[in-house]
Amino acid sequence: MSSLALARFDIPSFTIRASDLMYLDNGLIVEGADLDTPDGYTSGFRLTAGFSPENLPQIDLGAELTYRESDEVPARHADQAMLLNTTTVGGSLLAGVRLGQFGVYAKSGFVEWEGDPVNQSEPRYVATTGTSRIHGFGARLQHKRLVSRLEFEEIDAPSMAHLNLITASLHYPF
Repeated sequence: MSSLALARFDIPSFTIRASDLMYLDNGLIVEGADLDTPDGYTSGFRLTAGFSPENLPQIDLGAELTYRESDEVPARHADQAMLLNTTTVGGSLLAGVRLGQFGVYAKSGFVEWEGDPVNQSEPRYVATTGTSRIHGFGARLQHKRLVSRLEFEEIDAPSMAHLNLITASLHYPF
């Protein structure tokens, strides 16, 4: 393991917060975070690993693995209301640019999803599965120890629209 502190602006543009990072001697930075939606339907985790190439210190490259599970999400199928349990596993590649205190990044990848109706009283309600593209972008602004982030993430599958995210956060490590 390497040192646990980087220069103030060396934190990758796509990280969630500076306090939950692990820095390896080979330059790889690993971060993990739990995912929970405010409505209480979805939970899971996100694992991100990335690095900055030595010859391009303002560029950040990374990969992200996400797992999300939703219970009894209200949905519509063929104009019928239903409750749906969903599970998704996804992977994305990330690229970002740091410009002093400001950083922007984009992500693109694929997600494997499965949706199971809670009430299968009607024979046409069968489990649905698929693979879809996932894409998103975000920005990070850091002022001293305060880090603010704004991120948009979308799964390109209408039945998984409840997993599309717009998040804003403020982080102040102490």
